[in-house]
Amino acid sequence: MGRKLLLDKAHIEGIRYYDTYRSNGGYAAAEKALKTMGPEAVVEEVKKSGLRGRGGAGFPTGLKWSFIAKPEGVPRYLVCNADESEPGTFKDRYLMEFIPHLLIEGLLISSFALGANSAYIYIRGEYAWIPDILEQAIAEAKNKGWLGKNIQGTGFDLEIYVQRGAGAYICGEETALLESLEGKRGNPRIKPPFPAVKGLWGCPTVVNNVETIAAVVPIVNIGGDEYIKFGIGKSTGTKLISACGNINKPGVYEIEMNISVEEFIYSDEYCGGIKGGKRLKACIPGGSSVPVLPANLLLKTAKGETRMMTYESLNDGGFATGSMLGSGGFIVMDEDQCIVRNTLTFARFYHHESCGQCSPCREGTGWMKKVLHNIEYGKGKMSDIDLLWDIQRKIEGNTICPLGDAAAWPVAAAIRHFRDEFEWHVKHPDEALTRNFGLAHYADPLPLPEPASV
Repeated sequence: MGRKLLLDKAHIEGIRYYDTYRSNGGYAAAEKALKTMGPEAVVEEVKKSGLRGRGGAGFPTGLKWSFIAKPEGVPRYLVCNADESEPGTFKDRYLMEFIPHLLIEGLLISSFALGANSAYIYIRGEYAWIPDILEQAIAEAKNKGWLGKNIQGTGFDLEIYVQRGAGAYICGEETALLESLEGKRGNPRIKPPFPAVKGLWGCPTVVNNVETIAAVVPIVNIGGDEYIKFGIGKSTGTKLISACGNINKPGVYEIEMNISVEEFIYSDEYCGGIKGGKRLKACIPGGSSVPVLPANLLLKTAKGETRMMTYESLNDGGFATGSMLGSGGFIVMDEDQCIVRNTLTFARFYHHESCGQCSPCREGTGWMKKVLHNIEYGKGKMSDIDLLWDIQRKIEGNTICPLGDAAAWPVAAAIRHFRDEFEWHVKHPDEALTRNFGLAHYADPLPLPEPASV
């Protein structure tokens, strides 16, 4: 049974409320940080832990914190990115809905470490019921002396504010989030300057994901050296995974990053195998924007090594034969799924969510959607496949923010690994309207590379 750091108390009845959270060890880490450690010691502990951003990029959190500028007399801000809008991802929702005080405590410790006296939770508009839960937890924490002026007699002040978004995927990008928080249209900013220097209202700002901030609590509790013992290499600690698709047990799982992808999919402790006893065809391991992998590249790397649930292992082989852990939105597809239709669904989403600021993304996402629609609905040409490849190539890397990349990567990976399925759609337009391509060779073992001659 895997050890848990974030969800270890999730089963306790009433854990959503302050009294139950406190009686089960809640705010002990905050007490330790504020009364015995000091801001620099907290930052060092987070650095030592190797915690990487859990929102998708995987950037070292302690390093990000150390970048924050500290000009005299200028306020600093901590912003919690709760705009969890990556398709297939719902783990932050679980934390906020069921263990809100874990996030509040994480915000308190992180704000203390950064010297921020105001923190904001920017939450996606579709999570309409969760702001009330967060507001209640904030009110409880303030009533018990954990927020407001002179917290627990330590001289540190902090206020936490909840800001509802209007339901825009682009506001998950940190600078678009800051623009929206300031009351402007949610368009990404050109960087530099980076938020650590000039962020919210032109002041030094750190933006971290919900899970990242929550993870600060166990790090302070057990120490960075102990936290490293969870996981492998640079993939330290535990990770929340939102598992969905054609599996027997969809849900939010906290894993130690030392298990294989195969164990995660097939063990009873986690996903419980493919629904209906069908075969695995493909998987998107880190939310809809990361490359899809066929079964034979998902369970084993191109080198024939076991694929692990870590940042490094899932990225093994680059985008040619690998993918990314990303936000942990783990979408499993069985043998009956149509890759072309799924790719069209994602393309439609990214076209709808493009802010329109950059021409390659504004025009390219719509173009890809139209071409994919033609292929899926029996009007495609063989040249359309190469056209799709060319469009995505011209979007990637040519936009202010990563939404262009997020739209391009799924299309590129689908063509790279499932080109014969696209070709079948073009060659058999009538048949493609009534049935799917099926499994074909996607689950066949890959030939192992020849050993190097001595």
